[in-house]
Amino acid sequence: MSRDLSNAEADVAAGGRGLATLNPAPVKAYQVTLRIQGAPGTFKHVRGTAQYDVVNEDQCGYIEPATGTASRITSQEPLELTRISDEEYQGTLYLDRMQDQDYYGRGICRWEFTGAGALLKATGAQEETRFLTFVDAPELVAGKTYTRYYPLRDYPRAGALNNDPNLPAIDDYAARGREQPTEYAPNLQNQLFSITVSAAEIKS
Repeated sequence: MSRDLSNAEADVAAGGRGLATLNPAPVKAYQVTLRIQGAPGTFKHVRGTAQYDVVNEDQCGYIEPATGTASRITSQEPLELTRISDEEYQGTLYLDRMQDQDYYGRGICRWEFTGAGALLKATGAQEETRFLTFVDAPELVAGKTYTRYYPLRDYPRAGALNNDPNLPAIDDYAARGREQPTEYAPNLQNQLFSITVSAAEIKS
């Protein structure tokens, strides 16, 4: 393995994009809107991400010597979400954010946008709950509205369940929510808030 490839893999492990580069002139733009309804407080820490994956890694990716198979190539790029109000954030997403290119001398790797997500915390403190949502590309690009529901009790931090000392509070709890209120126990179904994500194409 070359020194450059070793450095690239270390960069990916540290959260970077490795050998991948950004398209200098993306044009396929969508406005993403995130709406919060019924939350018990505000969110000062809101971070969006857009995920991109190479769809032909078997033809262009690095071949792992131990297995003879090509490595998966993926990148999560920041999606800046601007506060419109306490309940609404917006950002611009580009489907063609990544630059197709030949990384390993085996052919051009082709990128596709595969989904977008967000992480919300009350203030950003480490111990607070991470409220997470992720929408697959087909739903987002089709203009569908995607909603998930979360228990009020998990804001700002997931506390001891039912005040049971044997079930203590959880630091940095990952709350992924559920698609329907009815997926929760009956006593929680009227104690939920929601996060909704939608997108609309920006026409030039």
